[in-house]
Order: sequence, then structure tokens, then C-alpha cells
Amino acid sequence: MQVFKAFDYYKIIMPRWRWCCRRGGPGRPFSYLYLTQIPQAKEFVPNRIENPEPVELTYPEFEAFRLSDLEKLTQEEIAKRMKTSRGTVWRLLESAREKIARALAESRPLVISPKGEVEKI
Repeated sequence: MQVFKAFDYYKIIMPRWRWCCRRGGPGRPFSYLYLTQIPQAKEFVPNRIENPEPVELTYPEFEAFRLSDLEKLTQEEIAKRMKTSRGTVWRLLESAREKIARALAESRPLVISPKGEVEKI
């Protein structure tokens, strides 16, 4: 496992996907998602708003989108950096791209929110 010491990490407790238990017992406990930075801009608002209802993008979705499209990392490299599985990275990227496309196509505000507890480590 590769350790990135050049970054300050933030860990976030976030439900990735839910395990269903047939007998109604507790599901799988949540694990941490590690972020290298917290987004500085919290919202993007278009000049002409056609639909005032905002689209919410979570911190892990933003981080996966940034690493994939800005830094040009593969899903495996993103998974190592966020300390999660490649499948989770794929789900985060799909969700982020859908939300960003919806905000652009429908001229809606884009709000970036934590949706979980954020802790600097």
C-alpha cells in the first residue's frame, strides 16, 4: 500500500451503499473516504437561473471528479489515494458526472456540501 505523505488528508464518514439484511439487523458499518483537499468554492450559480432548485454534489464525488478529470488519474489510482475500492470510485464518478451535467443542462445552481462528518487527520 502506498502512503501519500505530501498531502493533508481529510476523512469523511459517508454511506457509500447500503447492505440489506433480510432479518432487519444492522448493515455493514460505514468506512472512511479520504480526501486530499476540501473544496474552496461551495457553490456555482449560473448567470441566468431557469430552475432555482440546486443540485447537491458531495465532497467525495467532487474529489473523485477532480482527480479523474483534472489530474487525469485512473480509477485504480484514485481508489488508492482515497483508500477505497475501485467500484466505489466508479459510483462516485457516475453520480458526479450526472449531477454536473444536470446542473449545466438545466441551468441550475451547483452546491458542494459535505453530507457527512469531516475530520482532518
